[in-house]
Amino acid sequence: MNKDVLGTHRGYAAVVVATMLPKKELFQLNELARASGIAFIMAVTNGVTSSIFSDFGPNHEITDATGEPTQTLAISNVEVLDSKPKLLDVAGVKEGEQVVVVTVAQNEHGLEDGDVVVLEDLRQGMEGLNGMSVTVKRVAIASPTAAKVDTRGVAFKTALGLPTESVVSNFERQYDFYKSAFDEDEGNANKKFPVRTITIFNRLAFVLNDDNGKKLLEKTSVDAFRQYQSGGLLNQVRPPIYKQYKSLAETLQGTPVPQMLRGEDWELGKGVEVHLSIAAALDFHEKNNRWPQLHNADDASQMVEIATSISDSRKDTEGACWAQSIQYGFPMGEPRDVDEKRIARYSRLFEAELTGFCAFLGGAAAQEVIKASGKFTPIDQWVHHDEEALVVDECASNVGPLFGSRYDYQIAVMGKDFMARAANQRVFLVGCGALGCEYLKGLALMGIATGKDGKIVVTDMDRIEVSNLSRQFLFRQPDVGHPKSVRGAMVVKKWNPSVNIEALEKKVGDDSEDYFNDKFWENLSVCWNALDNVQARQYTDARCLFYSKPLLESGTLGTKCNHEVVLPFRTSSYNDGKESDDNENQIAMCTLRSFPYLPKHCIEYAKQAYFSDYFEFGPDVYENFRQDPMAFFEQLDTMDSGEQSRALRMIKAFIDLQEEAGGSIDFNACVRIAFNRMMKDFRTSILDLSHSADEMEKSSGKKFWTGTKRRPRPVDWNDPMPLLMEYLYSTANLYASVWRAEVVRDRSEFQAVVDELKLEQAIWEPSGDKVDLSEGDNEEESGDSGEDDEKLKGELYKFAADTSKLQPAQPQEFEKDGKCLLLLPLIIIITCWIPSLTFTPFLCTDDLNFHIDFLTAATNMRSWNYDIKASPRHAVKVTAGRIIPALATTTAMVCGLVDIEFAKLVLGLQSQGSDKFLNSNINLAAGSGNFTTFAPDPPVPISTGLDAPQPVSFTSWDRIDLSYKLNELSVEQLVAYLEKSFGVTVNRIFLHGDTEDRALYNALDKKKLDWTISYDDEGKVTVSDGVYTQWPQIRMAVQMLGRLPPTSGQRAIFKTQVEKVKVSLEQTKESFMKKFQGNVSDAYLQVYRPSEGGEKQDYFDAVFKGRDYLTLGVDCHTEEKEDITLPCVKYTF
Repeated sequence: MNKDVLGTHRGYAAVVVATMLPKKELFQLNELARASGIAFIMAVTNGVTSSIFSDFGPNHEITDATGEPTQTLAISNVEVLDSKPKLLDVAGVKEGEQVVVVTVAQNEHGLEDGDVVVLEDLRQGMEGLNGMSVTVKRVAIASPTAAKVDTRGVAFKTALGLPTESVVSNFERQYDFYKSAFDEDEGNANKKFPVRTITIFNRLAFVLNDDNGKKLLEKTSVDAFRQYQSGGLLNQVRPPIYKQYKSLAETLQGTPVPQMLRGEDWELGKGVEVHLSIAAALDFHEKNNRWPQLHNADDASQMVEIATSISDSRKDTEGACWAQSIQYGFPMGEPRDVDEKRIARYSRLFEAELTGFCAFLGGAAAQEVIKASGKFTPIDQWVHHDEEALVVDECASNVGPLFGSRYDYQIAVMGKDFMARAANQRVFLVGCGALGCEYLKGLALMGIATGKDGKIVVTDMDRIEVSNLSRQFLFRQPDVGHPKSVRGAMVVKKWNPSVNIEALEKKVGDDSEDYFNDKFWENLSVCWNALDNVQARQYTDARCLFYSKPLLESGTLGTKCNHEVVLPFRTSSYNDGKESDDNENQIAMCTLRSFPYLPKHCIEYAKQAYFSDYFEFGPDVYENFRQDPMAFFEQLDTMDSGEQSRALRMIKAFIDLQEEAGGSIDFNACVRIAFNRMMKDFRTSILDLSHSADEMEKSSGKKFWTGTKRRPRPVDWNDPMPLLMEYLYSTANLYASVWRAEVVRDRSEFQAVVDELKLEQAIWEPSGDKVDLSEGDNEEESGDSGEDDEKLKGELYKFAADTSKLQPAQPQEFEKDGKCLLLLPLIIIITCWIPSLTFTPFLCTDDLNFHIDFLTAATNMRSWNYDIKASPRHAVKVTAGRIIPALATTTAMVCGLVDIEFAKLVLGLQSQGSDKFLNSNINLAAGSGNFTTFAPDPPVPISTGLDAPQPVSFTSWDRIDLSYKLNELSVEQLVAYLEKSFGVTVNRIFLHGDTEDRALYNALDKKKLDWTISYDDEGKVTVSDGVYTQWPQIRMAVQMLGRLPPTSGQRAIFKTQVEKVKVSLEQTKESFMKKFQGNVSDAYLQVYRPSEGGEKQDYFDAVFKGRDYLTLGVDCHTEEKEDITLPCVKYTF
């Protein structure tokens, strides 16, 4: 092996075999790689079978098994228990022994027994322990089973805030109570008292008797932990894992149950035939000096003979791969016949390659190469995938003869009729990013939509950015700035000029149904999602449900990916599942505001408070006020009190800034604004907080800065550190962007501006203002805020008459549609010839708008305040944008699997059942156990609540079709039909999916027909009770008319009020009856057509004109008032 590849003075890191080599060469290459410490990966595809093998040698070190981030836990307390209580359970610690218990700030530490952490940030005499490793164990407590402790309840979590001895004492009292009751019951004689163990997830115990503990005690004693007051972090460390891998020759013989990608096939032992087929192919080549030929029956017979002979020869070899009975993945040792049909098929299709299998193998094999660095867990060691479902018709005239077409391999496997169907497929590809590019490539290579009736429609609103070039492989540098869909279509059209493709830049949603109309959807063969957000996925899924179209869905998240095949009436839909954000850890606002202790707290506060207030929310509400003050005040009433106060303060602050700057804000003014912000946020507020805490300590006599609460320190402009100038530079330029002043990028020029302004730090004095020192998460405003808000409103009203002198502001948009606009995915660059692979974060462009510069500076200013480790720029970028790197390996692999599922759709396999299809859930980083595929779930049944013979359930694919094209129903007739047909009482009929309180029919409105307002002979008013619910203001008028004598002159006033309501009631009845007795379509127009003119009304009219149906939802119940659920109603008129 060359030890100096391309002049690098380094050897190869991995060798990848992507085609079958002769047996001798293949085994020699594998052994040479093993001897040289080089990873060996083989990825081969033969017909409908693919196999990947990886060998990382006899001693491979895995430094990071999963790639998941390690835990950083903040210490809130350390206790030394001289005698472990009986109820406290720590593995390896006996009752009465000494134990050191650490309480962490997080509710759940997420660590296991034996995990190792590194101590950091300890202080107050414990600094010498920083950097030391210590093993930890979980802490649990025994509790009577009968006690039914709710570990997720508030009471339990509150109790865990007490010292450990107090927690144990509470449980001891509970234990004694239940134990006493148990012992007193004679029926429990000779029975063991039932106890369960409850893990206390905010506590850990230090192990001090292992190697790590002994090293720790060499530096200190257990008593040192008694001195703990505040601070300290536990950084999880993943110790390296060492694994031994066998050679190709060894595993080809000694893998009794080879892994299959489909879990069921693995358990049934179907991998044995694939393994035997590979071994037979190598022997076949050794005997004939060639590989089995396409569709050659003689070669297939010979392959079966060789495979059978190999299997028979291994029967007596322990742990060998041979044809034996396998149950639930375990070899039973009972001989069975070799599956000759599968081995013969493997031989006949050995030469063929299919697009989907190539993409799948390419992605998986490339990810294995990365693992040579020790990052991630390799597969163990084989994974096969066999898709026999693709071979549906082996009629000789269908799969041959072959005349050199670019699609010969597809014809050889799936037949000419497949290609005829493929050519006329009509595919709607939604999205042309990383997934979309890969799918377009596959469609073009497969010859999809090359016939006169075939067409691919791809739509994407985005333009190509430089960062896209690293993983969206259809694009090159000249494409930057152009539409993704257009350029992607151009590229694949060059590859395959026969492809009929149309590129759009349209959003797919409920605001584009005038373009993506009934005719468009009904003509589709399949909808294919390549999206990156849940809302868009839910919309396309809903369209596929309505039009009964198959949907191919997929997504990636770093090394994780999944795909889902949605088949009309046969599988569950995307919307049947629930998207979850359980992995999002919410941080209490009090922690972010006053008591941060981790770098991510500072990042989040810089983003949520500083950036949002100064550059997003502030400029936005100010502009709303400046452009239309009256409309702003109307909008203000819809805000909650906290948001109102925030908006008013921001607007007033923006106006004050202009007054202070003399009416116009230039760059010099932006520097002053940035300086004042810096002084307030990182000096004045810090001094105020510390002062208030000191005063509390004096009054209470208790230390305030304990546990995770760190005493902050203020910045000092008189002794400036470089970070202050970084903050000033980025913040001033951001303000310049807001106020549309010219930015100053040159650092020396900026320094000159600062020097000229002679900025001075004000002398701090206690303000007397109340500082919130609470540890709760209460964000309510103080009682004085209402008065302050009214005062601010009054001041702003003065400007409302004429806002023309106010300077425009430009809000800085950091996030849009849940995606960070500025943050670029990190791409790993692999130097494949380096024995220890070097990983370099690759950021394609610099941010020129100062957003990340500001966030980084603000984060680290706050970190400095609280003595928290500074965060590098890229860490701020990733955390603030919640970026998970997009990996080309994951994208290629999952897209390959979906290409295969698409081929099944073209073959019409859905008519044979959903078990012919596969969904996947794969993590390329975590080894073979995380390669999971499975059959799609059946549709989720939805109970109607009705009794047979009425339908007792339905699925999201079902609907009620009502067609009245000749004589349209009235709303009254529709209600009567539904009530009679299903034996229900209809409450409401509304637009299906509409969540607002609007309806074509509402039974409550019908009840108003019985409401009356009448007078008796003495002039007293009788009013139905329901009237008061609609017009509560007449209650007093009715009461007064009942009290006042007929001669009173005041009666006229109250009678006028009642008469107005009476008129309104009659108008309401008239309006209801008009709608109730009118056509359903007219009622729909009356309720749902936008009242204001313009684009919204024009769009509504265009969509309505193009349809002859309505989709309606029905809310109804039985006579017993039990709710009934009915499917969507498609009402055709």
